[in-house]
Amino acid sequence: MTTLDKVVGGAPVRIEGRDKVTGVARYAYEYPVPDAVYVWPVQSTIVRGRVRSVDGAAALALPGVIAVLDSGNVSRLRPVQDAELAVLQSADVAYRGQIVAAVVANTLEGAREAAAAVRVDYDEEEEYEVVLDPGSPRISSPTRVNAGLTGTVEWGDAESALAAAPVGVDAAYTTPTEHSTPMEPHATIAFWEGETLTLYNADQAPWVSATAIAQLFGLPESAVSVVADHVGGGFGSKAATRPPTVLAALAARAVRRPVKVAMTRQQMFALVSYRTPTVQRVRLGAERDGRLTAVWHDALQQSSKLVEYTEQTVSPSRVMYATPNSHTVHRLLRLDVPTPSWMRAPGEAPGMFALESAMDELAYALGMDPVQLRIVNEPSADPESGLPFSSRNLVACLREGAARFGWAGRDPTPGVREDGRWLVGTGVASSTYPVYTRASTAAAYAEPTGRFVVEIAAADIGTGARTALTQVAADELGVPMDRVTVRVGRSVFGPAALAGGSMGTSSWSWAVSKACRALVKDLDERSGVVPPEGLGARADTAEDLAVWKRFSRHSFGAQFAEVKVNLDSGQVRVERLLGVFACGRIINARTARSQFLGGMTMGISMALHEALELDPRFGDFVNHDLAGYHIAANADVRGIEAHWIDEQDDELNPVGAKGIGEVGIVGTAAAIANAVFHATGFRQRDLPITLERVRAAMRTG
Repeated sequence: MTTLDKVVGGAPVRIEGRDKVTGVARYAYEYPVPDAVYVWPVQSTIVRGRVRSVDGAAALALPGVIAVLDSGNVSRLRPVQDAELAVLQSADVAYRGQIVAAVVANTLEGAREAAAAVRVDYDEEEEYEVVLDPGSPRISSPTRVNAGLTGTVEWGDAESALAAAPVGVDAAYTTPTEHSTPMEPHATIAFWEGETLTLYNADQAPWVSATAIAQLFGLPESAVSVVADHVGGGFGSKAATRPPTVLAALAARAVRRPVKVAMTRQQMFALVSYRTPTVQRVRLGAERDGRLTAVWHDALQQSSKLVEYTEQTVSPSRVMYATPNSHTVHRLLRLDVPTPSWMRAPGEAPGMFALESAMDELAYALGMDPVQLRIVNEPSADPESGLPFSSRNLVACLREGAARFGWAGRDPTPGVREDGRWLVGTGVASSTYPVYTRASTAAAYAEPTGRFVVEIAAADIGTGARTALTQVAADELGVPMDRVTVRVGRSVFGPAALAGGSMGTSSWSWAVSKACRALVKDLDERSGVVPPEGLGARADTAEDLAVWKRFSRHSFGAQFAEVKVNLDSGQVRVERLLGVFACGRIINARTARSQFLGGMTMGISMALHEALELDPRFGDFVNHDLAGYHIAANADVRGIEAHWIDEQDDELNPVGAKGIGEVGIVGTAAAIANAVFHATGFRQRDLPITLERVRAAMRTG
């Protein structure tokens, strides 16, 4: 093999970029499948109760209608842990918007019209509870929460330390229900060939989804194939199998034809998960020099009565800052609502909004610079586990960010800087996200033509995974990138981590690196001669992870924001947003910057716009479309920069990479909220920071 300049760390353009902008790239709903028909779900119009009957006569009388499906005429599925996937398996209704029937027709328009003609009668609607009420007697404290973390963790005596602390903060913060709203809606094409099922699916985890569907239908894993060559965003909502995919498989089996299912934007708000709202209380105690004596963080959130899902909201408070006393607890209220699930940086994003807002409040109570307060409380080891950090460069991020932002000489006095009819303020917050790495398999092949092919069941959801993995493979093989083809998005390539939890690149690159190294070894033993049939090598990182040394592995970052707040309207504008991150080795500078900026933009959305409004009378969201559910647009992103620290971490994987997809959102909302306080002198502890809330604070203040 030849030795070339390394391409990992460079900034090559996306390999699939031209295909995407010219329309060549195929997404789930676009595959040419002959004889396909269309499915439209019928959703429950009650919150809780039972379907008495489904009358499909009027629908079946319409032209082109093939079938009306309900709980009485579809295949029986195997019981699984996620009860949300028991689509049409029971007449019971657990939330408004649940799938209670479906229509199959020759055209999409015909299916939609027929679905409106289906008559669903219910038994008397039962009493229901849909509001996250902190006073509810049914609140519990789960033993385990998302990512397998412990629900309640404490050390020392936080209550006593808080009572004795010379300086303290005790504040409540709330975050609303949010939705991931990816550009590409959830969509599936499903078709059966005997007892073999193929799914073209909008999917962040092809192999994981194939395994889940096989379990549902009682099939061997090899009987289900998931194809997700291109995915138009997911932000967590496509990282697990959702009800629309199950509906597609059921409908295809029922009519024995390929079927196409695509969610409307409105349907997605009920059927493909959301971020739980939170009610959080943070109490901090500190000495007068700023050193924390206690951290107390309580987070209440909701789940459905179908599935117990609890986000790891308070987990960042266990790792961020040194303290001898800590009490962190998750609390859960299960309601008659759809099941929440992952949304970009689940747990960390809302949890760090509360913690980093409280840290800013503590800085003001101490009369101390907020950057310096964080530096003073830098731990030497993981405060919860006592394990050493594989690398931790939060302080470097804070200092680099402060220098780039122009933090030095900042006047901390709130509410005194004016620019015409605008108040001006700046704020800072820290970010963190764990390093998750999962076992994955990959295969590398040498062809007699001198080209190489790598196959792995990764998912490129817009992150540039294809390009990054091609860089890794090219370096390991010692050839230019244009001689390597990386194939992703197919479950048949074998077990692989999902594109979520910022684990994709760190997991997949390890497997790709290992497979390519094995192939190079085989080639060297053959003096570089490739046999006519080609040569291949396969790798599995399960054994490598089994002997992984014990470290606390995290990415860190610091975000700085400058805002303007209009004195008349209360409008908040983020004039500047700057982030500096420490995420191991950056594989592709171009796509990494894109990921950081994307996360920070979603953080602006979280801070200023996003909130699903629940009508408790109907148990449903009233703004379940992009006309009423606001997200950041171009005009909201006025000045944004992303930078990173050159961080070498030898305790990660052969490439030295950490995940970058989620750390960018984590501190953004708190940095903006802290800047709003600096501008106005009034704390905004409830997201989003709307102009109505700002005006109310300025009126009453």
